Amino acid sequence: MARQQAVNGIDVGRLGKLIDELGEQPRLARFQFRAHHEWIDGVHARTMIREFYGAGEEDRTRKQPFVIEADEPDILLGEDHGPNATEALLHALAACLGATFIYNAAAKGIEIEDLTLDLEGDIDMRGLLGITRDVRRGFEQIRATFHVRADASYEQLEELTRLAQMRSPVFDIVTNPTPVEVRLQAG
Repeated sequence: MARQQAVNGIDVGRLGKLIDELGEQPRLARFQFRAHHEWIDGVHARTMIREFYGAGEEDRTRKQPFVIEADEPDILLGEDHGPNATEALLHALAACLGATFIYNAAAKGIEIEDLTLDLEGDIDMRGLLGITRDVRRGFEQIRATFHVRADASYEQLEELTRLAQMRSPVFDIVTNPTPVEVRLQAG
């Protein structure tokens, strides 16, 4: 069996095969990711992520769930057991933009030496606390800066940055309205 070429840690042979399979069988491209969230105390909570549906079937290959602690800093009456939800959103956006950048670089055969992203989000807490309806409850603006070292032209890196934005699911989620259905089961 021939060894597949890896670019940036991505097996480009497998990546090409995955793209071909999902293009030929669109039903396999349908995924459903899940999270289970439990309140602990105060604003401290824990989210567990394990099984998901993808490639036409339930995936139960993860041996243990991923556990993400959530809390608030002391100034917001928390005990700092983990990032708050808006910080976790910045993590999700950074992780998705970074992964999408790396996938596209690998597909184009561009070796990345170093990639870091810095994200900042501005929020006015008066919206969350119900002090005024005149300010947005969520981020007013998010800024993401890519820091890249690679044997590539500025134009190539600019194209990868554009593709990261264009193809990142989380970037799409935060820049376009996503319907969210909320239900209550009491008792």
